[in-house]
Amino acid sequence: MIGYGSWNQPPGTWSDDSSLTFCTAESLLDGYDAEKMLTLFVRWYKEGYWGAHHKLFDIGQTTRLSIARFIKNGFSNMNGEFDVDSNGNGSLMRILPMAFYLTKIQDIDTRYNIIKEVSSLTHAHFRSVLSCFIYVEFAIHLINGNKPQDAYNSMQKTVNDFVAKMEFNQKEVELFDRILKMNIAIVDVDFIRSSGYVLSTLEASLWCVLKSTTYVESTLKAVNLGGDTDTLDRKVVLRNYGIDDIQIDG
Repeated sequence: MIGYGSWNQPPGTWSDDSSLTFCTAESLLDGYDAEKMLTLFVRWYKEGYWGAHHKLFDIGQTTRLSIARFIKNGFSNMNGEFDVDSNGNGSLMRILPMAFYLTKIQDIDTRYNIIKEVSSLTHAHFRSVLSCFIYVEFAIHLINGNKPQDAYNSMQKTVNDFVAKMEFNQKEVELFDRILKMNIAIVDVDFIRSSGYVLSTLEASLWCVLKSTTYVESTLKAVNLGGDTDTLDRKVVLRNYGIDDIQIDG
């Protein structure tokens, strides 16, 4: 909003998060094709395609390694990094367009397998895949007209029923207990993290939406959490929205 911060970019510049989301959305215009999607990621990497200024100024390590592997070896639907240390939020940040594509697919196994493939283009570890799946399932319920808390409750039932029938690593699944077993909205702000770690990003994004009633409020909550957001001074943010006199949690 005020520009020339971490990456010395002018106001209005969008980041790699948006660029890769736009690439994902464009790739779906003629139907789902994972290789086409990854090819657009390469264009972003090489040419700044969908970049705010037609150039790349930030890229996550896991995303970079995965794109480089595709350039060198060709397409694989499990192209991404598998190790536990590669659970940044790089696939979660670009996954939202898949919710619009998957709304008409009734079979949950099909939805999960597609999300797994899309995440695994760069982030193939189970933790990243399940984070993307939870996020998209929540978004689908919102698209279908549910209010945020109702969408969250429905997502919990849908995902918990699905997880129960699968042979997933239970220690991995338990990492999601605050989202799937509790209500993340009741967690105190002091225990919400917004780092680049995929699970922290998922928790923070759900928390911001469930704790807010408007887009402005949820955005301010995300910014005020800091971490992997474009950190701004609180007073500047509030003043730009003309709401100096209200208290924003966080």
